[in-house]
Amino acid sequence: MSAYPVRVAILGAGVRGQGHSQHIRRHGGRITAIAEPDDQRRQRLAAEHDVPPEACFTDWRALAEHPELADAVVITTQDNDHAEPCVRFADLGRHILCEKPMATTEPDAARMVAAVERTGVIFAVVHPLRYMPYTDTIRNLVDEGHIGHIVNVQHLEPVGAWHFAHSYVRGHWRREDLSSSLLMAKCCHDLDWLSYIIQAHPVRVASFGRLTHFRSDNHPPGAAHRCLDCAIEPDCPFSAPRLYRSCLGDPARERWPLSVVTDTPAEDALTHALTHGPYGRCVYTCDNDVVDHQVVALDFANGVTATHTVTAFTDMARRQTRIFGTHGSIDSDGHQITLQDFRAHPATRTTTIHPDRERQGTASHGDGDQAAVAAFLTAVATGDTSHIRSGPQESLDSHRAVWAAEHARRTNTTVTMLRG
Repeated sequence: MSAYPVRVAILGAGVRGQGHSQHIRRHGGRITAIAEPDDQRRQRLAAEHDVPPEACFTDWRALAEHPELADAVVITTQDNDHAEPCVRFADLGRHILCEKPMATTEPDAARMVAAVERTGVIFAVVHPLRYMPYTDTIRNLVDEGHIGHIVNVQHLEPVGAWHFAHSYVRGHWRREDLSSSLLMAKCCHDLDWLSYIIQAHPVRVASFGRLTHFRSDNHPPGAAHRCLDCAIEPDCPFSAPRLYRSCLGDPARERWPLSVVTDTPAEDALTHALTHGPYGRCVYTCDNDVVDHQVVALDFANGVTATHTVTAFTDMARRQTRIFGTHGSIDSDGHQITLQDFRAHPATRTTTIHPDRERQGTASHGDGDQAAVAAFLTAVATGDTSHIRSGPQESLDSHRAVWAAEHARRTNTTVTMLRG
């Protein structure tokens, strides 16, 4: 990176905005402006990064009136509010890092790509799985021919039961009209990752999934509409008091998920939030409509087939992938990789690999988020976009695979993908 630090404006000071801000500072950038409607979040982020009041705004549109405050913007607004700020800041000549998904509709995503290509600004979507150490290791194993040619891939996203209840039953991503489908909100970067590993784009897509469990017809007899009023809450696997009270006193879990429930990590504030807010509701009587399990089948242009499964009904764990090749196979849980070489002697056929443990860390997505932010800052500072692993069109293509899968699921058809 250049000696001059990249000046960055944060559009949205929620969990993602706060996290990316820390990564920016860690990699030599400076937070110089903030747009966030929530007073407490805006003020907290400003205090953390010494952003003066005159560079803090309640709306990104007001910040856009002062483009001189930043060289680049990070878009971490709600999912359905990415396209408009992207187009506006591209027209202002500001480089853009956008949290996934890039948009919730295909026309909006295409409009974003057109804007950044027209203006020539640097643009990247945070696809953290591409930047993880285990991804580098898997790509190298494939590129070096250790398993021959890939034939088939199985990929699992185990959301975690409590995480699903938090985000997709009670939380911001529970309804498609408020956000997007589960597949887009949670797994757009999984389908992107599959294309990155397989090194081709899908040409045919089918999908099946539904909302099976978190429905009113599964409301247990005698259960209340709020956990704090419920006689059977102590035995419920989705008890909100048990989950959120267990976060108190744990700095990492107070940052997430507790900070989404209450701005004040204290017993009385939490009790108030569970009594009156959305996170104290019974998971069987919420207004959620996103699926709680889904499978996607993909046929890629190079002949590889793959399946992607996302399900609520797991422990919260790392993604699990099995890659089957003509000369061997790879099994990975996002941390440990097991390589099987069919050509080797049985005694030496299996090799276990632990990707760079120092870089792997314990953060979300194995520090892929941090690496994606670092790549963007380097690209802006040097003008060399090769550091970014997915350009605008590539990100649009992977999002289109999600929309194709959703269309296939809703219409019970197989969708043929057309590029461009």
